[in-house]
Amino acid sequence: MKILIVGLNYAPEQVGTGIYTTGMAEALAARGHQVRVIAGQPYFPAWRVFDGHSRVWFGRELRSGVAVIRVPHYVPQKPTGIRRVLHHLSFAVGAIVPTFAMALSEKPDVILTIAPSLSSAPLALFAAKLCGAKTWLHVQDFEVEAAVATGLLKDGTWANRLAKTLERRLVAAFDRVSTISPQMSGRLRSLGVPHRRIVKFRNWADLGAITPMKAPSPLRAEWGISTRHVALYSGSIGHKQGIEAIIQAARRLQNRIDLTFVVCGDGPTLPALRRQAAGLGNVQFRPLQPHERLNDVLGLARVHLLPQRASAADLMLPSKLSNMLASGRPIVATAHPGTGLAEEVHGCGLLVPPGDDIALAAAVETLLDDTPLRARLGEAARSRAELRWNGETILDGFAKRLEALAAPSPHGAPIRHLKGAP
Repeated sequence: MKILIVGLNYAPEQVGTGIYTTGMAEALAARGHQVRVIAGQPYFPAWRVFDGHSRVWFGRELRSGVAVIRVPHYVPQKPTGIRRVLHHLSFAVGAIVPTFAMALSEKPDVILTIAPSLSSAPLALFAAKLCGAKTWLHVQDFEVEAAVATGLLKDGTWANRLAKTLERRLVAAFDRVSTISPQMSGRLRSLGVPHRRIVKFRNWADLGAITPMKAPSPLRAEWGISTRHVALYSGSIGHKQGIEAIIQAARRLQNRIDLTFVVCGDGPTLPALRRQAAGLGNVQFRPLQPHERLNDVLGLARVHLLPQRASAADLMLPSKLSNMLASGRPIVATAHPGTGLAEEVHGCGLLVPPGDDIALAAAVETLLDDTPLRARLGEAARSRAELRWNGETILDGFAKRLEALAAPSPHGAPIRHLKGAP
C-alpha cells in the first residue's frame, strides 16, 4: 500500500505530536508499505528551527525507511494567536507543490493528515480527489477550541466563528477521522462526524525503552540533585499547560529540604516561568534531553507533575502522560473529575483542581510522605501503561484499520475502537 502523510511535526522533534507521527509512519513502513511524509522543518518545542535545517529551502531525507520531504514555513519566536495562524498557513502553502506532485506521480492509496495542522486538511482532500485516494484525518488536539481556551483566539469574534465553521466542514469531509481519547471522539461526533467514521487511536508508550528504574537515575549526579525526592515536570512549556502552578507549589514547599522541583523542557513561556521562580532554591530548570535519555529523566521522579488548564480539558490529552505511566511513578494531575485526563490518571495518582497551587502542594506532600501509597499508585501506573498504552498493540490495530480503508469490505463494516486501546 502507498501512504502519503501530511503533518507539520516530525522527527527529530522529541516531544509532542511529532513523536507519534514519526512512530506511525515508521510502523507502517516496517509492515512493508511505501510511506512518504511531507513535514515542516523541526522547531518544537523551542519555536526555533533546528540546526542543520532551513527556513527557506525544501529538504529531503530518509529516516527508518520513510522518505521525508521538508517544506519551508514561518516559525514565530513568540507564537501569539495571529502568528500561529500564519505559521500553520505557511506550512499548508509550502506543502502544496510536493503534495500534488506526490499525489499525481505516486498515486497513494491513502492520504493521512495530522491535526495540528488542520490548515493542511483542504490540501489533502483536494490531492486525494486528484489521485482517487482514501482520506484519513488524525486529530491530536482541537486547534480552534484550544486557541480560545488558552487566550490565543477570542471567543465570539468573526474569526472564531469562521474557524469553527471551517473546522466542522473539514473534519466531516474525511473518510476516517481518528483521535486519542473517548472524550475527543465525542467531540468529533458533536462536529458532525458520523460514528461509523470515527476511530479512537491512542498515543502510546514505549514500554521497552521506558521502564521503572530501581537504582537512582544517573541524572541525579550529573545535575547535582542531593535531595531524597524529586517532583518532575518534563515536556513542552507553553500556554496549554498552566505550569506556573508548579512554581507556586514549589514556593509553598520551600521548607522541605528533602525535595527538588525539576522542570525539564523548552517552550515559549519558559522565560516567564524562570522569572517567576527567581530566588527559589528548590527549583531546577533543565533543557529537553535526547530521546535516548528519556528513561533517565523520567526515572528522576519520585512524583510526576502533569498540569493542564481547565479550559483545555478534553481538547487534547497530554502526550507525555503515556511515558509517565510507563515509568512506574505516581502522577499529580490538575484536572476536574469526569475529564479525559482525570479518568486516565484515576488510580495511578492524585487529582487536584486546575490552578490550585495549595492543593497541588498538598498532593505532592501526601505522596512523598506516604511510601505505601506512592508505591501502590506507581505500580498501578505501570500496569495501566501495559494495559492501555502498549505501542505495538495500538500501532498494529491502527495499521489494520488503515489497510481496511484502502481495501474496504463490500458491506462497509462499521469502525470499532482499536483493539488494546479501551
